[in-house]
Amino acid sequence: MSKPPFPFTRDHAGRTGDVASQIARAFIGLREMLLLGEFERGDRISELPLVARLGMSRTPIRLALERLAHIGFLDVAPTGGFAVRKFTIAEVLDAIEVRAVLEGTAARLAAERLVDVSELDQLRKLGAQMRALKSLTIDSLSEYMDSNEAFHAALVELAKSVMLRRSIEQVSSLPFASPSAMVFPTSVLPNSDEMLAIANLHHGSIIEAISLRQGTRAESLAREHTFIARRALEGALSDNNALSRVPGGALINVSTT
Repeated sequence: MSKPPFPFTRDHAGRTGDVASQIARAFIGLREMLLLGEFERGDRISELPLVARLGMSRTPIRLALERLAHIGFLDVAPTGGFAVRKFTIAEVLDAIEVRAVLEGTAARLAAERLVDVSELDQLRKLGAQMRALKSLTIDSLSEYMDSNEAFHAALVELAKSVMLRRSIEQVSSLPFASPSAMVFPTSVLPNSDEMLAIANLHHGSIIEAISLRQGTRAESLAREHTFIARRALEGALSDNNALSRVPGGALINVSTT
């Protein structure tokens, strides 16, 4: 039996679902507040002021804060409690680098463990959907991001490795390191159409390499593909409009590396 996504106290069988739901809502609410910059970098966060704000008891809030600390949004203060994590540009780039390594490994394993080319049907479908979008506009942005997230998730599933999937989920939980983190800021950069074309070319090449069981080539292509996010971040750092659209950008200290 799989464990629930969040830890909770089992008072009795009838309450477990309610408690888990409260923890999930607290987690989502607090994560959204962090992403929107409602807390400054380094701010201390405690449970009590959040009780009224979120409309729930301290227990689910405390467990949600622990979860946010576990995935890297918060630091545990030496004297107790939590503080909003401050990310340097170097740390953000490192997070993208780690995802590049992991997704490269996923692509290689997908090529090595492919049983039938029909397993690639979902990747082909998603790739075609993204190619049909010629540019990133206010109308196409959401569709592209959904298809892109699904493409990367399907690629990881093809690796057929639970351990690898969990590792990628961990690093991608940081908002600026997820597969679609830089799509929104890229849409306002001058070379957005060029970067979209390159991304679509990469998608097709990765599918081709996996279908031909070319593990080393698939790994190299997937790693190169991830570095589009790095280039987008570097472009956003010199463009305030683009940087404001980076998920979790309020947590990044752009003054130091």
